[in-house]
Amino acid sequence: MKRNLFQSLGVTLRGIAMGAADVVPGVSGGTIAFITGIYVELIESLKSIEPSLIGLFRERAARGNTAGEKLALGAAAVWTKINGWFLVALFIGVGISVVSLAKAITYLLREHPIAIWSFFFGLIVASTLLIAKEIERWRPRVIVASVAGIALGYCVTIAVPAQTPDAIWFILLSGMIAICAMILPGISGSFILLLMGKYEQIMHAIHERAIGTIAVFAIGCGLGLLTFSHVLSWLFRHYKQATVAFLCGLMVGSLNKVWPWRHVLETRINSKGEEVPWRDQSVLPSAVENPQVLLAIGLAIAGFLVIFVLERVASSKGRAAL
Repeated sequence: MKRNLFQSLGVTLRGIAMGAADVVPGVSGGTIAFITGIYVELIESLKSIEPSLIGLFRERAARGNTAGEKLALGAAAVWTKINGWFLVALFIGVGISVVSLAKAITYLLREHPIAIWSFFFGLIVASTLLIAKEIERWRPRVIVASVAGIALGYCVTIAVPAQTPDAIWFILLSGMIAICAMILPGISGSFILLLMGKYEQIMHAIHERAIGTIAVFAIGCGLGLLTFSHVLSWLFRHYKQATVAFLCGLMVGSLNKVWPWRHVLETRINSKGEEVPWRDQSVLPSAVENPQVLLAIGLAIAGFLVIFVLERVASSKGRAAL
């Protein structure tokens, strides 16, 4: 899909929003992609990166007369096939957001948890309602898919974080698994990293510009994206209604993780010698010393409205033009 500079900037802004969401354990960048109308295009673009591109390159290159012309023709065909400018614009935004906002969001989650979690709670509720509108008819198969999604989403939120190795192969594996969650609305890639015991290590690597660790993790993310995008693309083509219902269920189940009022069950000492929460559970506001109920309600409403404003903007321009 061809875009002008202004439209490409819009894609980059969506990437920034996705990156900001992916940094937070409990919020999925896939949710942002879905409600801003670029989710299916993202999956199809990633799916197109496959070995058949080599054949396409050779076929188009054969039409050229000189080496330079052959290279240009082949590269142009491949770039168009993978929707290259879209992916570049999007991932520039994601990269900018992760690098620039990781420290800020980590600070806000530590110092103002109720406020931040309330905002994201409202955001996810609104996102779920908007995505559910895509379901035309609630048939038994669709209902089963949604219930399965709720169950999986909830089970993920109550899973106990694990102590895992720091070896390179496990960082690679963590990238592969986490990125699959990041592009699924409702499952947070950051939270998956937390469960795998790698969230702090990856955030620290980003803060300290540890190129080696970041590179290994990025390679894992790339491998996971290229593999999982094929699965999602197939599901959307053959079982769209059930797939959307399952994704909605994941988002509903994940609400347990972003509930603003939480009680810490277990702490641990991080790499900086600081005591940080390790396991927690959702509780009623009355069980918290300073529940900040009015602030929480206000920010939840704000998060709710942000999603509907984004959806209205997307609808006004037409989803096909995004």
